[in-house]
Amino acid sequence: MTNTPVAELLARSNRLGSDPRNTNYAGGNTSAKGTETDPVTGEQVELLWVKGSGGDLGTLTEPGLAVLRLDRLRSLVDVYPGVEREDEMVAAFDFCLHGKGGAAPSIDTAMHGLVGSAHVDHLHPDSGIAVATAKDGERLTKEIFGERVVWVPWRRPGFQLGLDISAIKEANPQAVGTILGGHGITAWGDTSAEAEASSRWIIETAQAYLDEHGAAEPFGAAVPERAPLEPQERHAKAAALAPHLRALASQDRTMVGHFTDADVVLEFLASEKLAALAELGTSCPDHFLRTKVKPLVVDLPSDASLDDVIARLPELHVAYRDDYQGYYDRNATPDSPAIRGADPAIVLVPGVGMFSYGKDKQTARVAGEFYVNAINVMRGAESVSTYAPIDESEKFRIEYWALEEAKLQRMPEPLSHAGRIALVTGAAGGIGKAIATRLAAEGACVVIADLELDKASAAAKEIGGRDVAVGVQADVTDPIQVQAAVDAAVLAFGGLDLLVNNAGLSISKPLLDTTEADWDLQHDVMAKGSFLMSQAAARAMIAQKLGGDILYISSKNSVFAGPNNIAYSAVKADQAHQVRLLAAELGEHGVRVNGINPDGVVRGSGIFAGGWGAKRAAVYGVPEEELGAYYAKRTLLGREVLPEHVANAAAVLTSDELSHTTGLHVPVDAGVAAAFLR
Repeated sequence: MTNTPVAELLARSNRLGSDPRNTNYAGGNTSAKGTETDPVTGEQVELLWVKGSGGDLGTLTEPGLAVLRLDRLRSLVDVYPGVEREDEMVAAFDFCLHGKGGAAPSIDTAMHGLVGSAHVDHLHPDSGIAVATAKDGERLTKEIFGERVVWVPWRRPGFQLGLDISAIKEANPQAVGTILGGHGITAWGDTSAEAEASSRWIIETAQAYLDEHGAAEPFGAAVPERAPLEPQERHAKAAALAPHLRALASQDRTMVGHFTDADVVLEFLASEKLAALAELGTSCPDHFLRTKVKPLVVDLPSDASLDDVIARLPELHVAYRDDYQGYYDRNATPDSPAIRGADPAIVLVPGVGMFSYGKDKQTARVAGEFYVNAINVMRGAESVSTYAPIDESEKFRIEYWALEEAKLQRMPEPLSHAGRIALVTGAAGGIGKAIATRLAAEGACVVIADLELDKASAAAKEIGGRDVAVGVQADVTDPIQVQAAVDAAVLAFGGLDLLVNNAGLSISKPLLDTTEADWDLQHDVMAKGSFLMSQAAARAMIAQKLGGDILYISSKNSVFAGPNNIAYSAVKADQAHQVRLLAAELGEHGVRVNGINPDGVVRGSGIFAGGWGAKRAAVYGVPEEELGAYYAKRTLLGREVLPEHVANAAAVLTSDELSHTTGLHVPVDAGVAAAFLR
């Protein structure tokens, strides 16, 4: 594929998309035109390769391209029914596809196909959007770029915009691109290198102008009362607020969160113009589709007490929802889609930082990144002019566009644990890792807690990237480390829905050989550790008002009396009763508490590998390597229990399938009659 139009397009797209100065995640699109042999006729046919709907330039691969026949695409001009019916043209793109067509064509396909250059880039750079959203953007475009870049007044993306830019290209042969009012830039070239050079020149020239001519304090003076708190205090306050803020963001549907206290955010929050600019909202469609039209701003000083902030949040939330409902009511037409929810996607807390929300971690993180883009856009526009985003009515037309609604309807059904945040202790290996892996596979975000940070981080990396799993170090016997683990969870993902008390160890000794230290160690890790973890997790769950699950990995030994096992079996019985006690206490908050009683899990178990297996094998008079088979033979089903079997039970117990079950212990022991629950 070397030097083919597709290879050049992908390489250019990846270079442009990997630099946030050029475009945001999943923002913009690129294209190339060329010829290939028609497999039916054997003749050469002109094709358009263009980034498909929903793709990301920085990671674009060939399957992410839509492939269309240019002759058919250009023929659509002759049947175009006019701007009032331009949405119909998107369906017509499907009849222009070549072969299997690749990805679904995006709304910008017409722009790429109709513009008379072989290579076209449409991007959303902060510097370009700053000019595009300036009150006198047309004048600035002329001043910055001369005749090489043409101003295009705001028009919603679609077929008519493609026609407009095509006509501008024809009428301005000296031009290399356009500034799209309120939106972004489009650039072109006869070769891929020329198109990329044109894009970069527009972006860099705009930024150079802003740097040279921009005001020193585009956001006005810093407000001392909203100055950033010191990092340690800032993070502690953010962690304490996170569950309460997630409760606000999740009234309509459960959301995952992301927190950032980047300097660019803290500067904006401390600025004189915070309230006014936040009220104006974002402008670029890619921005407000993810951030909503405006954020919720906590209107309190940085040093406001935690109690005062928490007390203020409900009133701010009601006002935000009323405002959003008003926005919907003012702009909706009889054929508009139903309101999709009135909760904020962005919450700004002066002195602390920004919380962003989405259906999963990636969506939440990207929403935050887009609002940072918006801050940069506001700064640029305010530094040389006045920030003037597109009208509210235009934002609504895009947010509640029938085409956008159709895209949402095509999304797959969510997995069983989508939107849920789990913390699993002792999860770097064995049962804990199997549970974390299974929960992540079901759509959950997972925090891997373990005594060794390196192992926890390695397990998290194996399970998924930063949007799926993170590792934290935690000694569950230490209340400070326990709270730090919960704080890490709520800062990483916005909250906490599911705790798995799995951390443990085992000492196999008869009564007369069991020391006080043995007894204390067993009870510190599993009885005290489970208590501390449940207590810290329950605080977050109660604050969220979203219910939750606490799951104890107990043991058949909690009800089965075996030899030489006094400390271990006693502490497992303690855990088993914690399940019942907490189920009774937390039910009013919608928190379910259940347990799993596995039989001995030999393979993949850190406990068994650490010497417990050898001791239990000696008790039963079998070689250690045959211990798993020995356990299996004594069960009714004759099967060995593996970590994955416990993980299966954990996934079911914490799913909506058992939404009305609490205080239950589920045996995962292949049938040990002596451990039957009574």
